[in-house]
Amino acid sequence: MELVNKPKILVIDDSAMNRLLFKEILSDKYIILEAENGLEAIKILEQNLREVQVVLLDIVMPIMDGFGVLYYMNKYNIIGEVPVIMISSEQNPEVVRSCYELGVTDFINRPFDFEVVKKRVSNTILLYAKQRKLSEIIADQIRDSERTQNLMVSILSHIVEFRNGESGLHVLHISKITKLLLEEYSRRNPQLKLTKEDITLISQAATLHDIGKIVIPDSILNKPGKLTDEEYNIVKTHSRVGADMLQDLVTYKDEPLMKYAYEICRWHHERWDGGGYPDGLQGEEIPLSAQIVSIADVYDALISVRCYKDAYPHEEAVKIIIENKCGKFNPGLLDSFLGISNSLQKELEDINVKEASIIKRDPKEFLKEELSKFEDDINYSRNLNILNLEKGKVEFLLDQIDDVCFSYRVEPSLFSLSKNGSKLLGINEVTIDPINSESIKEVFGKTFINNLINSKNILTQTNNNFSFKCEIKYKEGKKKCLIDCRALNIDGNKNDNNFFTIVGIIKIL
Repeated sequence: MELVNKPKILVIDDSAMNRLLFKEILSDKYIILEAENGLEAIKILEQNLREVQVVLLDIVMPIMDGFGVLYYMNKYNIIGEVPVIMISSEQNPEVVRSCYELGVTDFINRPFDFEVVKKRVSNTILLYAKQRKLSEIIADQIRDSERTQNLMVSILSHIVEFRNGESGLHVLHISKITKLLLEEYSRRNPQLKLTKEDITLISQAATLHDIGKIVIPDSILNKPGKLTDEEYNIVKTHSRVGADMLQDLVTYKDEPLMKYAYEICRWHHERWDGGGYPDGLQGEEIPLSAQIVSIADVYDALISVRCYKDAYPHEEAVKIIIENKCGKFNPGLLDSFLGISNSLQKELEDINVKEASIIKRDPKEFLKEELSKFEDDINYSRNLNILNLEKGKVEFLLDQIDDVCFSYRVEPSLFSLSKNGSKLLGINEVTIDPINSESIKEVFGKTFINNLINSKNILTQTNNNFSFKCEIKYKEGKKKCLIDCRALNIDGNKNDNNFFTIVGIIKIL
């Protein structure tokens, strides 16, 4: 059972003796996977990608050499997830430089010291673990931000749809159709270089396409019969009104989402031949975002029941659009629309099933519930901002103190200094594995390090403070100092290393 929990290391070397040597050095802490050439290594990586913590890679091998492995790991974006340490007798600076350019984390020359290899492997695994944790935190924050943004857009657009006598599915349909059509058009036209972020933003902005209808009278919006010319002209103002509403949001005018939303609101009723409104744009004068939403809006209007019409079957709706019976569209976009038409019906049906319970709900109750969720997200964001603000205050205040301030986390082992402390002592602000760091040993000495290591043995829930005296090596020489410390998590479980942290101030006597 203990073996299963050990990290895995992949050793890629054509020499059985070298592989055996690494196994002898590292097998006490790690599970060693072996490959005698690059091709064999790739198969092992594919099967153990989530478990392999580091790759030890030789350069010269038969069938596929070390560079072949690196090219593969770069091609499939593995190099950012799994660190590679090159171990070779190669001394040519060009070769070493090429290895680093291909993403190698470290380079160890043969012959090597066993303890050095063990420490550099350990440090690499620790560094990448911290990097992955940081990436997860950032990803979580981005997801929270996107969720809040999506919720806000959804609420605003649903308000318009409920008032417009529509189910609210129209908003979801437009967003989904826009996304699918953008992805297909981008695939067929790679020169556009549309990113995933662009596609997401345009799909979100598409839900605001009819926001200007909020000013159109109900008697016109929900009229069961044909509109008069005067009534139709009033409806047509919604595109300009919606764009003006968004343009008035000066604080957010430079946000990409607002740029796309403006384009879509104003020009999603323009047509390729200039026969649309409000500005009579034609061809490429119409922004791509508006062209895409234009097709999405027409298609969903055709397949949906309205107070003035029944729904068209999917096949007939597609035919009407392709034959330009609802205005002329970009021929390239029509090809892409045909390309997704087979999957489009199924995609929208899935949305309908998923949202069925929402459709049956009273609009006021739905909006009340959505606003409550939005308020929860706002509170979360506010609390996160407050925490970040307080963190910034603390960091600022610590930098104003003449004394040296530090923190020491037991596991993963990390030692941090205030900026002022780093300058006074002449060492880095952050040191990984400080207990074994030569620079920490030289500056702080044995007394300081031993007191940190043994602090857990003297602390209790009622006593989380301690102090001691020792000599510290400043830039200008050694000085006698008083070290005042506090443990941050004496909570009855002193053996819990995951959060055990000591902060302290070093005062010159």
